Amino acid sequence: MESIKIIATNKKARYEYFLEETYECGIALVGTEVKSLRAGNVNFRDSYALIKSGEVYISQLHISPYEKGNINNVDSDRDRKLLLHKSEIRKLIGKIQQKGFSLIPTKIYFRGNKVKLEIALAKGKKLYDKRQDIAKKDARRQMDIKVKDFKH
Repeated sequence: MESIKIIATNKKARYEYFLEETYECGIALVGTEVKSLRAGNVNFRDSYALIKSGEVYISQLHISPYEKGNINNVDSDRDRKLLLHKSEIRKLIGKIQQKGFSLIPTKIYFRGNKVKLEIALAKGKKLYDKRQDIAKKDARRQMDIKVKDFKH
């Protein structure tokens, strides 16, 4: 069984969006980017996936330049191609054309020695949905505190 080592997760994704479906895809990287990922130098802020001419790309995913990479480093915010099957891409195109859906990266990880990116088909939350989530989280936290106090 292949080991999975999570590099980073997009914590804001669950707060900002309703995540409908997730897809695991490969990502086309150059050597120094992989070394930088091993060091954990990645930032999801404002990143999203888009479909251009039948191929899926991740945009605004910031992978910091590798410190010892010198001339081999590439632009840290460049668009990177995502590796998906044609049938999955066609399915995503159909879903994206529906109102309000977008592709958001949720986590990046190593599966064995390959870098994988999980993207989610997401629908944006309204402000009241976010408030509702905060209220549920707060209530859960309060219940946990009460249970903990009751046990002691």
